[in-house]
Amino acid sequence: MGSQSFTVRSRGMSAKEAYERAVEAAEEEYGHQQGYSGAINATPGFSDATAKYRASKLPRYNFIEERLDKLTKFQGAECICIQEPKGNKNKIKTQVEHVTAPGTKKWVLKFVAMSNAKGTIGSYRTKGEAVAAARKYTEQSGNSSYVEMRKELEKGSPLTAKIIYKKAKDESEGEWEFYGWASC
Repeated sequence: MGSQSFTVRSRGMSAKEAYERAVEAAEEEYGHQQGYSGAINATPGFSDATAKYRASKLPRYNFIEERLDKLTKFQGAECICIQEPKGNKNKIKTQVEHVTAPGTKKWVLKFVAMSNAKGTIGSYRTKGEAVAAARKYTEQSGNSSYVEMRKELEKGSPLTAKIIYKKAKDESEGEWEFYGWASC
């Protein structure tokens, strides 16, 4: 089992988000390979070395080369912030869209057959129908099931409002450069 150095840039609103995106991209490109891809997805995490980099006064390339000489594959990746993210400074960051539907709403009691493996199997008017559907599912799949009571609208949608994120005009993701050693 060896190791291989890597450097990769990634964007996000935080270093953690950028790291997760870089790991995801590496898994798409190289596959999981049980932690031995030689890329960032084979690291046990990361630490932010931006303060060390700024204090060093070295060009980024030289700083990274110097750090790679000291790091091992067991320490995880390090990153340097290349471009700071610009967060949402708006006082109100969301917008509410109210959804109205004409008519009177009538709630009815339903029996819902459920499974941890599948989720909702079906919604029924009687407990007996729900139990029968859950039993049939369990017999066919081998997965456990259960029945819950719920109040549901007889007609229409229960949706009453949508909350939408309102992006600031100057909001933008930051950019980080990750480097280190990965198992291969």
